[in-house]
Amino acid sequence: MSNLFWKKNKLTHSLLATPFKTEDEFERTVFETPELLEDIFLIKRQVRRGGKSGIPDIIGVDNDGNICIVEMKNTTVDSSIILQILEYVIWAENNPDSIKTLWLERENKPDDISVNWENPQIRVIVIAPNILRSALGIINKINYQMDMIEIQRWVEGKNQLLLVNRLEEDSKRKVKPVTGLVTHDEEFYKSQYNKNSVNEFIRYIREVEDIIKRNNWSLETKFNKSYCGFKAGFFNAFGIKWIGSKTFAFLFKLSQKEAEKFKLPMTKYENLWKEAVYYIEPGKTKTKDFLPLFRMAYQKLTGD
Repeated sequence: MSNLFWKKNKLTHSLLATPFKTEDEFERTVFETPELLEDIFLIKRQVRRGGKSGIPDIIGVDNDGNICIVEMKNTTVDSSIILQILEYVIWAENNPDSIKTLWLERENKPDDISVNWENPQIRVIVIAPNILRSALGIINKINYQMDMIEIQRWVEGKNQLLLVNRLEEDSKRKVKPVTGLVTHDEEFYKSQYNKNSVNEFIRYIREVEDIIKRNNWSLETKFNKSYCGFKAGFFNAFGIKWIGSKTFAFLFKLSQKEAEKFKLPMTKYENLWKEAVYYIEPGKTKTKDFLPLFRMAYQKLTGD
């Protein structure tokens, strides 16, 4: 059993590694703490599938409109989990109307997510306290977007510290791309959005990357279907997202109170995603004017 030491000012707190007692407690903690998965809106826990064997633990929809099948295990997970999760994926592809019903029944849904219910795209998320690295080798053989995430807990008094670790394959390995998975890049955006707006979208991305480089920030550029995020590990510090076919905006992962301290007016605050949104007017909006927000969001995420 490991201990985590948290030093705050001059005080050092010893946190005890505290595994989840049951799978239900584990699932409940994740479902009730949506920030752990950031870009996924969780719809329902324990989705019953009539008389069929097996049930997905959690179903959600992400920012890009993908249906998310979340499988959770309160044990060490190996590659055998893949066969089980594929059963749920096949069910989701064959029963989109059942998931659509759950979606429509859910209160406080985000209004900026669009799901293609006729031809839904499936994303798989496997969550466990420990995942054997040998399981990662199978991800690129599966024709679905798949995330493997370790979540562990430490406790100090009434406080909990949750460690979220998204596993990724060694970048040095040469992996053959999976046929059928969409590559989100400039070409993809031009097939979905106004071409002139895409040129400006990419230009602003490069300007943000230049700020990141000049400040030596450890962030990765990640293109997604509806936005480009700048991530430290699994989480975005900030990004640029599409609002419509021509309109796009900066997003900063800050509280509304933090964002309101900034001199430039915020377009809106999205409570569900906990992000401040600032519409971009190409030719007028200057990326450098937002440097204090970029810095604040980066420091909040990384502690640097």
